[in-house]
Amino acid sequence: MSEFAAEFIGTMFLILLGNGVVANVVLNGTKGNNSGWMVITTAWALAVFVGVVIASPFSGAHLNPAVTVALAIAQKFSWAKVPLFILAQLLGAMAGSLLVWVMYKDHYALTEDKGLKLATFCTSPALKNKKASNFISEVIGTFVLLFVIFYFTNAEMGKDKTPIGLGSLGAIPVAFLVWAIGLSLGGTTGYAINPVRDLGPRIMHSVLPVDKKGSSEWEYAWIPAIAPLVGGSLAALCYHWLNI
Repeated sequence: MSEFAAEFIGTMFLILLGNGVVANVVLNGTKGNNSGWMVITTAWALAVFVGVVIASPFSGAHLNPAVTVALAIAQKFSWAKVPLFILAQLLGAMAGSLLVWVMYKDHYALTEDKGLKLATFCTSPALKNKKASNFISEVIGTFVLLFVIFYFTNAEMGKDKTPIGLGSLGAIPVAFLVWAIGLSLGGTTGYAINPVRDLGPRIMHSVLPVDKKGSSEWEYAWIPAIAPLVGGSLAALCYHWLNI
């Protein structure tokens, strides 16, 4: 599998399972309706695990432009490959979101709340008039994600040199990390922590014939698109400074 295909397919599965659980929880008439935040954060963590397992042997499983850019800043990834990886991630996110819509199409028709329909595609802040706070929340969440990932990539933990790269099991620490971020830091913005996780599905929300869908809230979209890149870049710079 090529690196482009790996990033595309890995990101597609990430969004299919991640946005799929949101649809299962918030849309009317589903088996998982109203099952709550714990279900959402757990399934998102498992979605990350699945995406990483698929893509890791071929591309390193970035699945996130913030990861790609941060690794390039830290001189762990070639800048020449950055645009290709981001394009694959964006297209994969759009494809995954399309599949969620196909899967739950009948339940969108049963749901009157336009905000809940939007939530199955992209993030939206708990407090919409707090743009500075929302931006900072995404920066902090992504900083935590990338700062810890940099230490995962050393392929060992602690003085006993416990290996991380245990085949598919090597994806478990990243899944736990995303789970922790969702449970602890996700309450303000829905923890996009990934520009394409928000942008790709938001594009699909704007173009798909979702029944009575309402606004795609493009006035907010710049925050989950830019803040994760800032947070990831700061994590890369901090990691580099600490390891000079």
